Amino acid sequence: MDFNKQNTVLITCARGILPYLTREVESLGFTVVSSHETGLEIKATLNDTQRLNLYLRTAFNVLYLLKKFPGRSPKELYREVSPIAWEDIIDPQEYLSITAVTNSNHINNSVFASQKTKDAIVDRITKKCGHRPDSGAERDNVVLNLYWKDDTCWLYLNTSGRKLADRTYRKIPFKAPLQETLAAAIIQATGYDGSVPLINPMCGSGTLAIEAALIALRRYPGLLRSNFGFMHIKGFDKDAWQKVRKDARAGGLKKVTKPLIATDISPEAIDAAKKNARTAGVDSMIDFQVCDYRQTELPEEKGIVILNPEYGLRLGEEKKLEETYKEIGDFFKQQCAGYTGYLFTGNLNLAKKVRLRTSRKLVFYNARIECRLLEYKMYEGSKKSA
Repeated sequence: MDFNKQNTVLITCARGILPYLTREVESLGFTVVSSHETGLEIKATLNDTQRLNLYLRTAFNVLYLLKKFPGRSPKELYREVSPIAWEDIIDPQEYLSITAVTNSNHINNSVFASQKTKDAIVDRITKKCGHRPDSGAERDNVVLNLYWKDDTCWLYLNTSGRKLADRTYRKIPFKAPLQETLAAAIIQATGYDGSVPLINPMCGSGTLAIEAALIALRRYPGLLRSNFGFMHIKGFDKDAWQKVRKDARAGGLKKVTKPLIATDISPEAIDAAKKNARTAGVDSMIDFQVCDYRQTELPEEKGIVILNPEYGLRLGEEKKLEETYKEIGDFFKQQCAGYTGYLFTGNLNLAKKVRLRTSRKLVFYNARIECRLLEYKMYEGSKKSA
């Protein structure tokens, strides 16, 4: 397959993250052609997708468009997919996975859409090559994404394979961890770049602190992964890929010069966070401590304090957490003068218990939970609240 052929590339993300993904994509020199709530489109080559997969912190998948075509029946789907030169894209020795999302009156089963697409592909490869690739649900080799909406289908090569949110470092998730792409977007929203201290009480399994360290070090998340979908496409150049990786590594820093502190009252959480940070290669950059968040020692140099407390979404839990959120407000007001405080929560009722005036309220989604990143400017000598 021609890795230099330019085509439409769809880059997907979670709800609420599009502004941060857009900024990342544009910083890499691409022009956004169009966008919607959970993704954007650019013009790029398969070689470009390698760099996108390596550098992007907030994306889910990088999808290279193979064909857009009418979809009015499963038979038509088969007829449209069959003429594509699959023997030039997929080696018969490879493993094929197809994911379909359907929203059309012409088909009522996404699994059936995947099956018809797979049949068209393997039938063609068998005819041209004499044997066919194995197929199944594992997304470790060649991955295709089919979107069928109303009368139109889009068929993409998923150059990421597994979601880019899977950085591979989170071996011990602990309790309800933030997805890595969401954590990266939250850190970007604070403006953190490593030039000021960052303090993360209630750190849990350490995802916010680890993503902050990667940002401060200019270490790109794709360097943590050894496998992407594009590596299994015919025409993949291993030497060119190693150069892309070498260039990405060359732009990184060796250490974080400002304090990056993560604390949690649970020894188990800190143990999990340390192990995750070690896997990510940033354990020496983060000062992990076991303590109540109110006992977190803040550096004299002012910076950012960010907390992600429990949301209390189960019956009876919200009432128990009201005092915690009130005490977080006291912590910000009494101990964080001169810092910028951030609270990430999926419970706006509890957020009101902080009783401080917000300078910004940013909408994010943690899975299906609508959340807010609340910013508090804690001016020295000021105790204004609202």
